[in-house]
Amino acid sequence: MTFLLDSNIWLELLFEQSRAEEVRLFLETTPMAQFAISEFSVHSVGIALTRSGLDDAFVRFVSDTLEGTALSRVRLDTPDLKQIISVRKRFRLDFDDAYQYVAAKKHNLTLVSFDADFDRTDRGRKTPAEVMEEPPVARDRPAAKRPRPRSRKP
Repeated sequence: MTFLLDSNIWLELLFEQSRAEEVRLFLETTPMAQFAISEFSVHSVGIALTRSGLDDAFVRFVSDTLEGTALSRVRLDTPDLKQIISVRKRFRLDFDDAYQYVAAKKHNLTLVSFDADFDRTDRGRKTPAEVMEEPPVARDRPAAKRPRPRSRKP
């Protein structure tokens, strides 16, 4: 695994927002084994979808993304959770961004996000387009199941 995909990457695709095609291409051209999602992101996606009345979309997201794929799910242990507050203060991040930062650092992953707040950190972030501009590591392997976009806008 190489990339930790922030919640906003998944939500961009699921809500068919302006950069959904960029995310779709990234997911289609990069092996799923290179991706990780944090437990926090799974919950954030669930909150966003169910608040929009899209309970079935969350079930499809879990099925398409987590079941039977090579995508890794990462979590923070108790000592890691304690780091969130110091990271939040150090880089002036909100809680969810600090969580993602700590998770990326713990698992030595590149954070992929549209959130420019990560640019204030020592680890930074990349957008899907920036990752795709780099030489591919292992993009010649077949793609696994991908999350399906929603059929209607909220």
